Amino acid sequence: QVQLVESGGGLVQTGGSLRLSCAATRSIFANSAMGWYRQAPEKQRELVALITSGGSTNYADSVKGRFTVSRDNAQNTVYLQMSSLKPEDTAVYYCNAKLVLPSFVRDYWGQGTQVTVSS
Repeated sequence: QVQLVESGGGLVQTGGSLRLSCAATRSIFANSAMGWYRQAPEKQRELVALITSGGSTNYADSVKGRFTVSRDNAQNTVYLQMSSLKPEDTAVYYCNAKLVLPSFVRDYWGQGTQVTVSS
């Protein structure tokens, strides 16, 4: 059974930092692009950061220079280091694994972790 288990959310003041972690099932991690998405109340889920299996990264414009995504292939874990947090970063953050095989593509999601940035 594929699982994505997130941790690291919480309450932080404006300007503070948090690090999110997402531990993925070993069987999918190596062949998956790993992403972090977020969804604020009454807003659509949006991509925050993505890291491919080869290590290439992509960020939403709103977090460039503040957030860093990384992956530890030995630990099957992806991280999102968030710095200089703003109230508008408040959302539920979801880990995503996009498993890409020659004839198969599938998305897996974590349960989400709440990040709240107080002003």
